[in-house]
Amino acid sequence: MFAVTGASGQLGRLVITALLDRVAPDRVVALVRAPERVADLAALGVQVRGFDYDARETLVPALAGVERLLLISGNAIGSRSAQHGAVIAAAKAARVGLVAYTSILHADRSPLQLATEHRTTEGMLAASGLDHALLRNGWYTENYLMSAGSAIEHRVLLGSSGAAVISAAARADYAEAAATALVRGLTGTFELAGAPGFTQDELAAALSELSGVPVTYRDLAQSDYAAALEQAGLPGPFAAILADSDARAGEGALFDASGTLSQLIGRPTTPWRETIAKGLPR
Repeated sequence: MFAVTGASGQLGRLVITALLDRVAPDRVVALVRAPERVADLAALGVQVRGFDYDARETLVPALAGVERLLLISGNAIGSRSAQHGAVIAAAKAARVGLVAYTSILHADRSPLQLATEHRTTEGMLAASGLDHALLRNGWYTENYLMSAGSAIEHRVLLGSSGAAVISAAARADYAEAAATALVRGLTGTFELAGAPGFTQDELAAALSELSGVPVTYRDLAQSDYAAALEQAGLPGPFAAILADSDARAGEGALFDASGTLSQLIGRPTTPWRETIAKGLPR
């Protein structure tokens, strides 16, 4: 029995889809806070169970019979360590055989603010005694679609990563890797990233070509980029975290040339230009 937390989210749904290509639907459990959001999965024969990181009484019962669990990191920055710790404790109580966790690239040495809770979670998994796999995901290529429309409108792409190469991959690539790890029962640490990567100048050039509008990249100081993001409507704390991530990327924090993701999924990762072209606002 394979279970996926956050199954109604973008990554979770893709993992469920990848699992259904590999195993029968009745062996897949979708763990979600709001089961009604995945009625379509239930219609396919997937087991749907209520599972709320913040409602501990839901956790152990929902893991009954689960042999392998994918813990997709939560999105409540600042609360994730406690949430993940509750899931890990529940997995141990429910005697889950393997926990795979979606961490961050090079979590053990990453300078990103976002890496802190991932390191804590990795430590809790190590201390739990559970067999586990650390799926250290790099950036999603889709992350850059959030700013693509504005970049095309204003003819400038803003950032703080300089000329650094970002080894991003499509969300579906990471989902396929997670499904593979679960089905094969893999343990250990996997640094997962796309290849080839791209610079912000290359991304701006691609946006220009795809839109027919000239777009250039403007590199900003971290504080100026955070201010620009906040001015664009993002909450201050979130803007600061994004700016930190971009600046640390400029130091090489989101680069990896190991090819582990391609090896795990058995094919090259999705070309980044393909992902941008497919998701670009029309």
